[in-house]
Amino acid sequence: MHIGFVIYGSLDTRSGGYLYDRQLVSYLRRQGDRVTIFSMPWRTYAHHLLHNLQHRWLEAWEQAHLDVLIQDELNHPSLFHLNRRFASQTSIPILALVHHLRSDEAHARGVMPIYRWVERSYLQSVHGWICNSRSTLASVQALTGQHLPAVVAHPGRQAQPPTISHDIILARSHASGPLRLLFVGNIIPRKGLHILLQALSHLPATAAHLTIVGDDQVDPSYSRRLRQQMHPLGLVDRIQWLGAVSDERLRMLYAEHQVLVVPSQHEGFGIVYLEAMAYGVLPIGTESGGAREIIRPGETGLLIPPNEPQALAARLLWLHHHRDSLAQMAIAARRAWLAHPTWEQTSQRIRQFIQTMIER
Repeated sequence: MHIGFVIYGSLDTRSGGYLYDRQLVSYLRRQGDRVTIFSMPWRTYAHHLLHNLQHRWLEAWEQAHLDVLIQDELNHPSLFHLNRRFASQTSIPILALVHHLRSDEAHARGVMPIYRWVERSYLQSVHGWICNSRSTLASVQALTGQHLPAVVAHPGRQAQPPTISHDIILARSHASGPLRLLFVGNIIPRKGLHILLQALSHLPATAAHLTIVGDDQVDPSYSRRLRQQMHPLGLVDRIQWLGAVSDERLRMLYAEHQVLVVPSQHEGFGIVYLEAMAYGVLPIGTESGGAREIIRPGETGLLIPPNEPQALAARLLWLHHHRDSLAQMAIAARRAWLAHPTWEQTSQRIRQFIQTMIER
């Protein structure tokens, strides 16, 4: 198969969505498929809308003689009208790879109708959907009012488990002192780091310390506000802010910490929770989105309502005082990770769906 793949920027961009894209592209190429990447430039939302008026993308797709065109749904502002123009010229299927919807994020009330209209128009312009969770598929169907051919393929795990034993997880969970909390994610409002800082401010200093990992240049003004809040909240001595780190350093941090806390407003899936579980690190997410498909509350992790720092503070204080429960859930989280599909299995599922769509 010759597969076109549309993204913004570089396939090497560090985020859960781009990791998913990289893993899929790598698998397809290992199967002997030809994958051509069509990289659209990162711009503002308004500039992305203008991509729909450019002929060069249609010409590039047509001249490539593709069998199928896959588009990362992140690109939807650039494609909602282009797809209709392309579909009038060709019969090849267009598939949207959906990690999560912009419409599921919190935005200013005045722009939400525009975002929803554009995203709905895009999702209705394709022939099928590849979704990273059942929650994401349900959101797509609710927004569009349609039930196009679709496949749910959860992000996978690495084939080889990290070297960490049952005994090490138990000993780490019972280690004395404050809980060692870890936040991993781009420093943007949707990831809820401000909620975590507020929750931490409600706890005694002896209850929890936090390490923050993530790119703070995606939304610099938000990052600055958070750093400024650390002083009045009395958190300066309880937080280590590392910024972006290497993969090797991140693996070391997972091995050193007891609890991952990413209280996102919404996650289509939440690959970071799965990554933490590989190390027996207890994940805490929110009830909004696909985290419910990874974390079984009270068994392999905890879920809290989004945007409720006091609820998060209460669960963290409970974990601090109930290390046996923390240890049991951490062990269960590791076991759940071992039972999760690998990237190879996830990508195979998607490839079978692609073949079915080509043959329709």
